[in-house]
Amino acid sequence: MLPIVVDAGRLEIALAGQGEAFARRMDWLLAGGASRLTLFTEDPACLASRPESVALVPRLPHPGELGGFHLLWVAGLPLDHANGLARAARSIGLLVNVEDVLRLCDFHTPAVVRRGDLVVGISTGGRSPALAVRLRRWLEDQLGEEWAGRLELLARKRTAWRRRKRPLSQLAALADATIDRHDWLPGERGA
Repeated sequence: MLPIVVDAGRLEIALAGQGEAFARRMDWLLAGGASRLTLFTEDPACLASRPESVALVPRLPHPGELGGFHLLWVAGLPLDHANGLARAARSIGLLVNVEDVLRLCDFHTPAVVRRGDLVVGISTGGRSPALAVRLRRWLEDQLGEEWAGRLELLARKRTAWRRRKRPLSQLAALADATIDRHDWLPGERGA
């Protein structure tokens, strides 16, 4: 597996499905900044709960409609529908995630801890979503809301440090020194 973080605000993302799994995935995508999100669903409950800013198609997508998207999530659909959508999307180069069907996934959706722009993803490669969720809850306790502000402080300092054209190794050392000085990671010291 290759973990990456994508800027969800720059990508055209489609979500197709219904039910609780669909609603959960929609919330996850919106929390991650998916501002160019299109929902394909026939589910009346999902139709009613979507934010006004999200594009909505009140039916499942036709294969020809998928060409403008970069990523497709499928959640809450019967396997035969999900399989057909995944095949159609993959045939035109989209990356696909079909919730809880490993063989139909090009990528996995991690459990996520968000603290402002600090994002920690936990993946088991789809082998134990329950473990990923338990680790997420544990990390949420370890990484309180104060980490959003800590990241902002380090970002401001990094911007100032970069004005002197320092090498990356020196920027990392300055960040480590700041973390250590504030004792943000007790019992751990930077390299």
